[in-house]
Amino acid sequence: MNRKKTLPCLLAAFLLAGLTAAGAANVTDKCNPSKQHDMEKLELISEWDKVFPQSDKVNHSKVTFHNRYGITLVADLYVPKQATGKLAAIAVSGPFGAVKEQSSGLYAQTLAERGFLTIAFDPSFTGESGGQPRYVASPDINTEDFCAAVDYLSTRDDVDPERIGILGICGWGGMALNAAAIDTRIKATVTSTMYDMSRVNANGYFDSMDADQRYELRRQLNAQRTADYRNGSYERAGGVVDPLPADAPQFVKDYYAYYKTPRGYHKRSLNSNKGWNKTSSLSFINMPILTYSNEILSAVLMIHGEKAHSCYFSRDAFQKLTGDNKELLIIPGANHTDLYDNLKVIPFDKIESFFREYLK
Repeated sequence: MNRKKTLPCLLAAFLLAGLTAAGAANVTDKCNPSKQHDMEKLELISEWDKVFPQSDKVNHSKVTFHNRYGITLVADLYVPKQATGKLAAIAVSGPFGAVKEQSSGLYAQTLAERGFLTIAFDPSFTGESGGQPRYVASPDINTEDFCAAVDYLSTRDDVDPERIGILGICGWGGMALNAAAIDTRIKATVTSTMYDMSRVNANGYFDSMDADQRYELRRQLNAQRTADYRNGSYERAGGVVDPLPADAPQFVKDYYAYYKTPRGYHKRSLNSNKGWNKTSSLSFINMPILTYSNEILSAVLMIHGEKAHSCYFSRDAFQKLTGDNKELLIIPGANHTDLYDNLKVIPFDKIESFFREYLK
């Protein structure tokens, strides 16, 4: 396979494709005074439908909160059993195109087992969260989603508002860094197998796109806008490629092995099904989300697999960070999706010690 020719095409055909309510559920949350806000009425699933087993060490429930754009977000709340007093709290989201029933929920539940109050939330327009139209990504709104999670956690009676951290996986790692640059309430940030969604959308994988290719991408996406408006609906680009081509790059095979098999498939996951709206990447092309990451004063831990195709995102982003409370941890031999769910690879001991150090 000619990587130079193929990778820009993969960007349009794969990343844009998926790397890319009626009824009411009354979610009562006595710890959260913001429940009186006039939020969207959403129909929430009551049964356990995660791709990982439920822990008997934590209490689980669903909660809702809203962002500054009036969108209601739905989260799984994990609280350690026998917890007392005000706890340190962590908001988790990602990967890009996943839902809280997948990797983010696994991270949140595991950290709750270790003593933190955690939430794993569906970003705006995806999963059980609200927002119309569906299946849209936005560098602004999705960064705001993390800040809205901090709003929610800060107002819970059982959370110490001075001890709140965030954790972003894959594309939400970049959103987490952007949120940390904006929100001074965030005391510690972890990124796992991070994607810089602005960079990959504007430049293609491995920065393989030039200005002419970027113009052609814009032309195609804007033609799609016209077609969508004419049709009155937003065309989906498809999730992770299926069936898997024999000559697919290894990282595409790795995505398939997670999103398209019982290991990680979920019926609400964009990557597992029809993907994002085709035009979702337009705003990322012109909006670099890591512009002010050098001004993050709070602690940051960036984790990436040595063998991950995406490792350059973390290596380069880390070079821009300043201060002695920043750390890059490269996991030997690990690929991108190993950090989604491989409990033998995800360094939970390190993540726990990092949050304990900076959320105290």
